Amino acid sequence: MKLYNTLTKQVEEFIPHEEGIVRLYTCGPTVYHFAHIGNLRTYIFEDILEKGFQYLGYQVKRVMNITDVGHLTSDSDTGEDKMLQGAEREGKTVYEIAQFYTNAFFEDCKKLNIRKPDVVEPASHHIDTYIEMISKMLEDGYAYLSNGNVYFDVSKAKDYYQLSGKNPEDLMVGVRDTVEEDKAKRNPADFVLWFTDSKFKNQDMRWDSPWGLGYPGWHIECSGISGKYLGEYLDIHCGGVDNIFPHHTNEIAQSEAYFGHKWCNYWVHGEHLNDQTGKMSKSKGEFLTLSLLQEKGYNPLSYRYFCLGSHYRKVLVFSYEALDQAENAYQKLKNRIRKLDRTPDLHEEKIDYYQDKMKEAISNDLNTSSMLTLVYDVLKDEELTDFTKLYLIEDFDKVLSLNLIEEEIEVDQELESYILEKIEERNQAKKDKNYALADAIREELLKKGIRLVDSKEKTTYEIL
Repeated sequence: MKLYNTLTKQVEEFIPHEEGIVRLYTCGPTVYHFAHIGNLRTYIFEDILEKGFQYLGYQVKRVMNITDVGHLTSDSDTGEDKMLQGAEREGKTVYEIAQFYTNAFFEDCKKLNIRKPDVVEPASHHIDTYIEMISKMLEDGYAYLSNGNVYFDVSKAKDYYQLSGKNPEDLMVGVRDTVEEDKAKRNPADFVLWFTDSKFKNQDMRWDSPWGLGYPGWHIECSGISGKYLGEYLDIHCGGVDNIFPHHTNEIAQSEAYFGHKWCNYWVHGEHLNDQTGKMSKSKGEFLTLSLLQEKGYNPLSYRYFCLGSHYRKVLVFSYEALDQAENAYQKLKNRIRKLDRTPDLHEEKIDYYQDKMKEAISNDLNTSSMLTLVYDVLKDEELTDFTKLYLIEDFDKVLSLNLIEEEIEVDQELESYILEKIEERNQAKKDKNYALADAIREELLKKGIRLVDSKEKTTYEIL
């Protein structure tokens, strides 16, 4: 397996600490709102990474956190608290917000065939771990107490800017709007490990500590949770590129201070999904969630197919036109597979050849577009029986997870009669140029989980 390592800025051969085992940590969501489809692109690439390693024969131990404590919006630890924003927006407690949006996140993952990690832990469940780590860093001189808060002293960290490629001048006050002055810090880049004195000191989530009643900083949670479940040597840490600085940079500093040695060898980051105006966010324009795409009639797996068509390290630009193209390609692919003869007739001669090609695509820094191309190559290969093609496509789908091979859904006679009646009614409405009624019929069926598919010859349907 070869992966691009953000730490070294090059593609490297992956060598685990323990042969055959991958200790993988992936940053989880901050559960103050629904995930937008840009967030979900990162989790799709991480899912492919995990399943790709498994296809290559590795055992993967994957851990993910749920950020339900704080998560300040500014890299100077003085911005707004997203969890409090969510609670105030909806008139609920922070705990209610966290549980609701955690459930919503995993519902989205299920629709996208993203496997739930082996260990998923809310940050709020591990306060004792953070306190123990912070106490040791204070004792060893890596942290200091100032104005009631515990800060990490980045001047004590080795190669603090290696991951991000930044320099100390980037964090000088006034260089950019996101850098604000905190007079309690020794250095502008120092970050908070534990808050007792902040503008959020009266929030619900607070715990007793040796330094007073307070709550942990954002960065310490990932170090604590990964260390507890994966040990002091981590193979791969994943996340979006926006996590590189300060979050992952600070994780490295505090983890290596605590453990006393290099912590994680490989850092793998997914690029942004942009809309046509720039970086996608929850605060601008139409809030693009998976549910919104479904309301517009799209299959969630069409979005997964759209993401797999581009490399995880390339910026991907979203538009409905691009998603339409992906959905059409995905449905045509499924239709081609559906027509294959399922009579058992397996020819094993070229199975190893194609499986090796799949392993090559996985090992080439997760080349998902090559993986998709391989499916089409199998379908076009006239030397393969249909049953052999089905065997290989099902094998590849262990990684792609596009439901390329699935049992046909049986529709009971009464439901089929209703659908066909509605299709006829809609066809008549279109002949009468009553397009409002035709659209209303389409929407009515869509709400019942039935999508109409128009072609030049006729209108068919799919059960979602």
